[in-house]
Amino acid sequence: MNMEQGQGPSPAIIFETLQAHQRSAALRAAVELDIFRVLGEGPADAAALAGKCSASVRGMRILCDFLVIMGIIQKQDGVYSHSPTSAAFLDPASVSCVASITKFLATPEMMEPYNHLAAVVRNGRTSLPGEGSVSPDNPVWVEFAHSMAPMMAPVAAPLGAIALGEQYDSPVNVLDIAAGHGLFGIAVAMLNPKAHITALDWAAVLEVAESNAIKAGVGRRFSKIAGSAFDAEYGGPYDITLLTNFLHHFDFETCVGLLRKVHAATKPGGCAATLEFVPNEDRVSPPTSAGFALTMLASTESGDAYTLNELKEMYEQAGFEHIHGHAIPKSPHTVVLGRRPA
Repeated sequence: MNMEQGQGPSPAIIFETLQAHQRSAALRAAVELDIFRVLGEGPADAAALAGKCSASVRGMRILCDFLVIMGIIQKQDGVYSHSPTSAAFLDPASVSCVASITKFLATPEMMEPYNHLAAVVRNGRTSLPGEGSVSPDNPVWVEFAHSMAPMMAPVAAPLGAIALGEQYDSPVNVLDIAAGHGLFGIAVAMLNPKAHITALDWAAVLEVAESNAIKAGVGRRFSKIAGSAFDAEYGGPYDITLLTNFLHHFDFETCVGLLRKVHAATKPGGCAATLEFVPNEDRVSPPTSAGFALTMLASTESGDAYTLNELKEMYEQAGFEHIHGHAIPKSPHTVVLGRRPA
């Protein structure tokens, strides 16, 4: 519990936690009302914002004051303006805007299990039907592909560079498993003009990935395999396989089985690159990576946030060697890279 400058224990963290839903609701509402776009046009008071956002003056004042309290926007003499954070990450005019992530993270499918978290803890699995978020052809992943791309974009190029190693000017075949928005495979194709990307995901999700590949100018070097990563024929062999934010949805043994399938489709000397939230061995640090385990408890049957040692063990059991973790700067993600023996 937080200590307040020698004044002893305080219940503040309890009250703040029980009302934390207000913070996420306020941010979602601000994005829906287009407040950050309007502030990008210039500072404004509550009345001006209300007029431009088709809202009541009272409602706009109270919501914007709350955003100021949260530290998201700024206020001086009754006038609201962007903070450096909201200007960079919430204004639609910014190339680094991630406001779209509110659409995925706030979907009913993602939120519902938290209303029954005690039961989820008792049962040790999600309260969502079937296999949870990884049920076959779950439409939530189409929303993920559309909404989460801006948040993943800064991670894509570093992952691509790690996976490629020195292969920047030689023909490279890449399998992008659970491709989603496709940005990771696209990043490899943009770093290596001779790379060909094969994206694997549900058919509806692949439409989003293919559209992004065409926009990036690599559509002619992009092909698709529709279906489940566990059932589809991979083809190959591949120089590189990408498994981005995928293994954490499944139990240890399932991950090993999938990695064995990847190993069989990998050329001798080729590699598998996994992108994951990787907590330290204490499982409580760093906070974002360690806390991701709760997301997996709420949304899957048996997923988890795996430590680096656990991921290395998966790779080893699947037949990979020279396994290393590569932390991505300014990101909660780690790339785990393993090679098939030459």
